[in-house]
Amino acid sequence: MKNITVTTPGIMTDVWAETAVTPPSEPLIVDITARESTAMYYIGRQLIREYGSYENPAFIATLHLNAYQLLPERIARILSQFGTDYSATQYGALVFRGLIQVDQEELGRTPSNWKEADYEKLKAYGFISSLMHGAVPSKPVQYYAQRKGGGLMHAIIPDEKMTHTQTGSGSRTDLFVHTEDAFLFHQADFLSFLFIRNEERVPSTLYSIRSHGATDDIMRPLFRPLYKCPKDANYAPDAAAGEEVSTSVLYGNETYPFIRFDAAEQLYNPDAGQSAEAMHYLEEFWKVAKTHIYNDFVPEAGDLIFVNNHLCAHGRNAFMAGYREEKGMLVPCERRMMLRMMSKTSLINIRAVTKTNDPYFIMEEHYGSIFR
Repeated sequence: MKNITVTTPGIMTDVWAETAVTPPSEPLIVDITARESTAMYYIGRQLIREYGSYENPAFIATLHLNAYQLLPERIARILSQFGTDYSATQYGALVFRGLIQVDQEELGRTPSNWKEADYEKLKAYGFISSLMHGAVPSKPVQYYAQRKGGGLMHAIIPDEKMTHTQTGSGSRTDLFVHTEDAFLFHQADFLSFLFIRNEERVPSTLYSIRSHGATDDIMRPLFRPLYKCPKDANYAPDAAAGEEVSTSVLYGNETYPFIRFDAAEQLYNPDAGQSAEAMHYLEEFWKVAKTHIYNDFVPEAGDLIFVNNHLCAHGRNAFMAGYREEKGMLVPCERRMMLRMMSKTSLINIRAVTKTNDPYFIMEEHYGSIFR
């Protein structure tokens, strides 16, 4: 409790106000009811019949209307409130447990990599993911920096050729927590991760800047534009090297800020080119940040994690793709498969970096530079 003096015209009043806020340490987990999950199943199939594809311009144009009309009211309300809650108690991620029913037989075997994914089998999931973003409300977008666009939804599948990389296609090493596309000024506002398979039982990793509480002396230097962030491991080494642009890690409100951060690229990439001063501040921050990482949640098929990319970073633990542990033994299983979608709340603010004929297609390459 703290004594606060509140001034109004001609009046001086002493009041007592509760100022202690317990920082959030984990995401809100929303258990979806059987009725809600069944509704999602039929919604997906209805939209396939009506629009054919979740990338149909007619569907995207009416996305917000469809979201509020079709989604179960409780889910729509949670997402709508989440979209504008940047408060001290907002973790920045939601887990919708049991959101959809996944027919594993209809899905078939997990392909060897994302390039072989059959998106015809994933249409219903694309519609559902889109509606979740539409309820925020936010608009699904694609980035040329991600698979040269690759559509509004990406299948994330472990690839044997990329097992040790810091990418969604990796598996054998921990994927360090990162905000998506931390090397862009116009990174996604919201992300969804819809789990189609996770038979290896890989925990998802989340880290929220809100878990630190209000800005302290360790966080304050991160507002300074000292820090470099190379393009991520999806790029060739010569293209991923550090560039001259430096930015802050924290931005926005000085007390409860937003974050743009990639531990792998900013702390552990020797080619990042950080100054000694920047590296010192990053290392001091990381010592504390690591203690706030949450990885107690193991997604199951049908779960969806929804993330505010300005508040919460994400990653995953290392695992052996195609195997799970049973009674101390490794047993073969279908490999992990996740569907990612990204969105922006405003198309106006990104128009300078989008294709002329497609305002949903972002062409930013690295901190304001544009792919040509």
